[in-house]
Amino acid sequence: MPPTPAVPHGKRPTLADVAARAGVSTALVSIVMRDAKGAGAATRERVLRAAQEIGYRPDARARLLRSHRSHLLGVQFGLQHPFHSDLLEGIYAVAEPAGYQIALSAVAAGRGEQRATDTLLADRCEALILLGPQAPAARLAELAAQLPVVSVARRLRGSAPGVEVVRTADDEGARQAVDHLVALGHRDIAHIDGGRAPGAADRRRGYRTAMSRHGLADRVRVLPGGLTEEDGAAGARALLEATSRPTAVLAFNDRSATGVLDTLLRARVPVPGGISVIGFDDSHLARLAHINLTTVGQDIPRLTELAVGRAIARLEGEKMPDGEAVVAPRLVVRGTTAEPG
Repeated sequence: MPPTPAVPHGKRPTLADVAARAGVSTALVSIVMRDAKGAGAATRERVLRAAQEIGYRPDARARLLRSHRSHLLGVQFGLQHPFHSDLLEGIYAVAEPAGYQIALSAVAAGRGEQRATDTLLADRCEALILLGPQAPAARLAELAAQLPVVSVARRLRGSAPGVEVVRTADDEGARQAVDHLVALGHRDIAHIDGGRAPGAADRRRGYRTAMSRHGLADRVRVLPGGLTEEDGAAGARALLEATSRPTAVLAFNDRSATGVLDTLLRARVPVPGGISVIGFDDSHLARLAHINLTTVGQDIPRLTELAVGRAIARLEGEKMPDGEAVVAPRLVVRGTTAEPG
């Protein structure tokens, strides 16, 4: 008897469809798909071939839900942040070998953090990993009372009980940037900050501390900024309009730094010959050949290993170190810094 035709286009194949295609019972197909005992080699091969022919894939999430565990880690991320996309790649690389799947929920201009986390809770995520959350600490503590929560790239100073914190030593990164510029001979170094963004206060403090340590406290210049290219561009325009221009700029992040670069290019100010520029993150944006940005790198493999590890440890009831997990940054020198012109 000829095999049953494939399922209609647009319909997701089911166990019953595989059974009809292979000419066996649905129970036998279930045995094969669970790799359980009870099916001969020839039958197993026929069922697997039928499943491949009609495009059947086992629903791993449904199987997990039936076991009363979803093994699902929910990740909130900023849709417009290149650094977050780099972190997501690292999170997948750590979570999947550990037997956990990832559910993503984006924060965007028309979609706030409350909606992003509510969606993940509705998906029955067992733990949340929040990338650069800006929600009030009380909201994070509220979430942590419901399930394990890991905050990545934001210092909380104990203001959100129960929340695990994994972050870079942002102040140290800013100090490394200033040290690099001073070693090149720069003295007039400006900082376009990140406003109220996670990490901004620490980077401001690191910049001020390093400038003071080099005897440059009277040359500290902090301009209001933010997370985006537009914020960096606005800061750069303010610097170009100032009575005295700096010879170097430390931007809050790589996105802000690209806005600085664009503004300087349009104003025909050479980089690094006229003004040196440093970013922060070492996102894939900084590594593009036409940008080639000197930046402070965050250790993505280590950050994601710690974030996923702490989430899973909480779920599995394992003992964890007390306090924040703080990861050292590293300076990545490329083509946007040089001696003052």
